[in-house]
Amino acid sequence: MSVPAEDEVLIRREGRAGHITLNRPRALNALTYDMVLGIWTALNSWARSSDVDLVILDGSGERALCAGGDVRSLYDSRIQGSGFARKFWADEYRLNALISRYPKPFVAIQDGIVMGGGIGLSSHARHRVVTERSTLAMPETAIGLIPDVGGTWLLAHAPGALGAYLGLTGTTMNGADAIHARFADAFVASQKLPELKQRLCDPSGGPVEAVIAEMKQAAGPSPIAAHTAEIDGIFSENSVAAILQKLAAAGTDWAQKTAAVMQPRSPKAMALTFAAIENARVMPALEHALDVEYRLVTRLFEDGEFPEGVRAQIV
Repeated sequence: MSVPAEDEVLIRREGRAGHITLNRPRALNALTYDMVLGIWTALNSWARSSDVDLVILDGSGERALCAGGDVRSLYDSRIQGSGFARKFWADEYRLNALISRYPKPFVAIQDGIVMGGGIGLSSHARHRVVTERSTLAMPETAIGLIPDVGGTWLLAHAPGALGAYLGLTGTTMNGADAIHARFADAFVASQKLPELKQRLCDPSGGPVEAVIAEMKQAAGPSPIAAHTAEIDGIFSENSVAAILQKLAAAGTDWAQKTAAVMQPRSPKAMALTFAAIENARVMPALEHALDVEYRLVTRLFEDGEFPEGVRAQIV
């Protein structure tokens, strides 16, 4: 039984906070078009409200904040052309841009799975909290797409060549990795999230920055950071082909596993991803990257690369 559309996202006031909870736990809180519109409306209303001092974003259940956009609905819409896909992405990207420049503190709780569209909702926020359950990724090249929702902008601003590595391979990050890659800011144990939210909502809770600073803990070592030398030495090449050649020449276990991950991914999507990340490095703002992403994802939808990727991997 499907969840009624009006319950797919819970939007309410709690104390001084506007609280948004993605509420499709059986679908790992995947983002639908109606959810995009509901969040957009709430954020614009709260931006003008003197009763709302900050915004909290989280997800229902313990498995995910948001596992991505509702790619099945996009796939199913293909028989009517690209109209729905264009509308979905345009409004989703508009929401991502709003979150990035929101005038009030925006706290995204990146607990559980956070991928694709979930990254767009959370990693552009002013305050990004991960836990020991967090798994973040931009796996779009596996389904014939590029990291979108501002993903190329985020990847372009990861340290060294890490962005190219994450974008091409779709490698999953834990909480420490996400902080290292600049997709997140602070680690808070999942058992402390109720207290964190309560303090954030409390009108006498103090500044948002201070509340998070008091509750955050050391995230521990980043497994991905341990491979910095290999990542920078290989993924700083000037093309996907050159990266694959260097991985083959390296001959290490890590290089072989990385090449094996890339091998089945869409060559077209990987080439466009690599170029988009490189271009985003010199762009002045997120919105410029979103414009490029919009053109690329619609192209990949209309030429069949994305629908075929979804059919092969999901349908």
